[in-house]
Amino acid sequence: MLVGIVKESLSGERRVALTPHVLGNLTKIGLEVMLESGVGEEAGFPDSEYTELGAKVALSRSEVFSQADIICQVRTIGANPEAGASDLDLMRRDQVFVGHCEPLTDVGPITTLAKTGVITFAMELMPRITRAQSMDVLSSQATIGGYKAVLLAAHTLPKMFPMMMTAAGTNAPAKVFIVGAGVAGLQAIASAKRLGAVVTAYDVRSAVKEQVESLGGKFLEIELDAGESEDKGGYAKAMGEEFLKKQREAMTTAVAESDVVITTAAVPGKKAPVLITAAMIEGMRPGSVIIDLAAERGGNCEPTRSGETVKHGGATIIGPSNLPATVPFHASQMYAKNVATFLKEITNEGELNLDLENEVIKGTMLTRGGEIVHAFAREVFGLDPLEPETASSDSSGGETEGSKD
Repeated sequence: MLVGIVKESLSGERRVALTPHVLGNLTKIGLEVMLESGVGEEAGFPDSEYTELGAKVALSRSEVFSQADIICQVRTIGANPEAGASDLDLMRRDQVFVGHCEPLTDVGPITTLAKTGVITFAMELMPRITRAQSMDVLSSQATIGGYKAVLLAAHTLPKMFPMMMTAAGTNAPAKVFIVGAGVAGLQAIASAKRLGAVVTAYDVRSAVKEQVESLGGKFLEIELDAGESEDKGGYAKAMGEEFLKKQREAMTTAVAESDVVITTAAVPGKKAPVLITAAMIEGMRPGSVIIDLAAERGGNCEPTRSGETVKHGGATIIGPSNLPATVPFHASQMYAKNVATFLKEITNEGELNLDLENEVIKGTMLTRGGEIVHAFAREVFGLDPLEPETASSDSSGGETEGSKD
């Protein structure tokens, strides 16, 4: 089988779906690779590194689409509906697409993708099971996001992060408050501690206290009845508005005392919960910084605007979009490892092998035969259930406040 890699068409997307370091693994399982010329250049991988390992360079993008059995992308049309629309006429029925799909955000692009008849695997829907950890793109890319959020905050804050004792006096360390101790939050805690900050974190799941403390952070205890705060897959559940109101009130002091706040909370298929209100931000010191990693899903902070930097009171609120793409070399390497491992799951001796008894395949298959086949996606979009033999998984996906590693 031939696996194709094409350039990402979304503006600012610098990652590549497969990097040279995974080609040997693909060859071992009977797969060949064809790439669009220049596919990895922005991430730091020239064509020569691919061809040295046996990959072929296509004459055009259309050649990759016409010959490849499987197309691997960082962003399929589901996650890139406008720029990706130009690829629709290049797709073939039963051709396989693997990548980010935004499978629970907007039914329009997913329906368009389904109508082409292609088989689409949404990597965001990877089941949170031990066997699938090496394929979990949400965790790998959230790690990048949590790290880069701290660097962005340190660059913006008019203070230094570490305590410094100098002849000119002692500078107190910056105080950083992390909201959400999922993958991104835990990496943010570790990165902020490495830079010398005093770090406090909060998560609706008190069970993550040990993880926070193991990284050198202090866990903020909020004595509230959170009830069942996570679902069977380990994701944080959307809580009731009354709980969220009490939670925001309890966090007001922590926010006011912090120089930096980094928020990471999201719930699959829903708008991100607003955890930091405008009034809370008004209590922060002038020069304080908020990095809202949920900005693309509406934001955890009331004034957040996705892709923009705004001022509120004396604080600067940054709503970054696509932070992993700003560290494209390592983000691509990690993503490629996830995808290459997944390709091994859906093939056998160089042939496509879509065993729907396999929970990884069943859990990630989004479209097939002209239909959206993922049961949870259909539920989110208000579509009638399919017959059991047609439907895919009922598992949900998404980086959340309570995501597991």
